[in-house]
Amino acid sequence: MITIVVPVFNEEESLGAFYHELTHVLPTLKEKYEIIFVDDGSTDLSLKLLQSLAQKDKAVRVYSFRRNTGKSEALTFGFLQAKGDYIVTLDADLQDKPTEIHKLLDRAKAGVDVVCGWRANRLDASKMKIISRMFNLLMDKMFGLHIHDYNCGLKVYTRDAAKSLRLYGSLHRFIPLLTAVQGFTVDEVAVVHEPRKFGKSKFGFSKVWKDLPDLFTIFFLIKYAKRPMHFFGIIGGLLLLMGAGIFVYLSIIWMMGESIGGRPLFFVSILLILGGLQTFFTGFLADLMINISQTNQTSDQAKNRFPLKFSTP
Repeated sequence: MITIVVPVFNEEESLGAFYHELTHVLPTLKEKYEIIFVDDGSTDLSLKLLQSLAQKDKAVRVYSFRRNTGKSEALTFGFLQAKGDYIVTLDADLQDKPTEIHKLLDRAKAGVDVVCGWRANRLDASKMKIISRMFNLLMDKMFGLHIHDYNCGLKVYTRDAAKSLRLYGSLHRFIPLLTAVQGFTVDEVAVVHEPRKFGKSKFGFSKVWKDLPDLFTIFFLIKYAKRPMHFFGIIGGLLLLMGAGIFVYLSIIWMMGESIGGRPLFFVSILLILGGLQTFFTGFLADLMINISQTNQTSDQAKNRFPLKFSTP
């Protein structure tokens, strides 16, 4: 069975055409299917259109949030509701074509857990292509996962890969990385991309600055979530070393008869030492909390922490 998860936010102009094209494509896949629309607090007629689709098509399920929470939360909710062995995500603006689903599905059935669409010939505004290329290059250099297009809305997941995700904020932009670090295989397939015909993009330069904190969040989660002392300890140690070095220098010139009480450098050294100690003990407390939480887990919870691919009864 295949589940199609479609996050929707103010897409009244494209929903009819999208549903028409999607339902013409799905029967050709020769699989049972369901379509889950997650309305993310739309303020236009999107929800009414979705409700009318659900009334005439038993394969359609519609969920609606009371307010706009973001694409990450909409996708996570859709994943939790999905019943399919393979889960397809697709935006409703028709820039990514439903006719391309079969390419990604074939790759997933060949043994790949997460297959990402790659808009090799992307037909968006120049500013969006520049932002996307910079982001993809940065992710490649920071984490070493060689994906050309992290943010294509068209993706196919195995059930386990999709349901392992708990997305919030802008973490949907990091799905390939989040699944890869859990041990799922990730690949991409070139897909056709269409120019926007309906509505307007929800993405612009302003979102880059709003989403930038999520990049630091994901960096910490990937690199140091299980060993925070390695992050805070290094920073705290460097601050302590700098502060101690300055203090030793001031102590030497004080012993030579010079006054240091009114020097700004004296206060800098004190601040560095205090900041270093505070940062170091922040890492120590974080490490201690992780150790205690893991020690207190039940045996079943402990088993679920490990990404087992197979186990005997």
